[in-house]
Amino acid sequence: MVRIYSVTIQLCHQVAPLCTTIARHDPDLARQLRRALSSVPLNTAEGSYSRGRNRHARYHTALGSAAEAKACLEVASAFGYIEPLPQDVVNTFAHVIGTLHHLARG
Repeated sequence: MVRIYSVTIQLCHQVAPLCTTIARHDPDLARQLRRALSSVPLNTAEGSYSRGRNRHARYHTALGSAAEAKACLEVASAFGYIEPLPQDVVNTFAHVIGTLHHLARG
């Protein structure tokens, strides 16, 4: 398993409370956030045990899902559902996205 997997789980722990808050205002956005967020560790794990192009495809999917989850949070903030993201969450997203970008390129 790649080391970034544990960081993707940490990201889920960091963002989970925000999903609950967002759901009070916009259940559809919260569902989309949960799907995108859960896709990050799931596809990262799958990529860890894949080979060749499948490996890069799984990491690419995880990367896209991480970007989508971050966008969901930015939209929720723009609509006033949540405060701007704390710096530690921004930093975790940057680490995950940067690492997955590197892994997806191969």
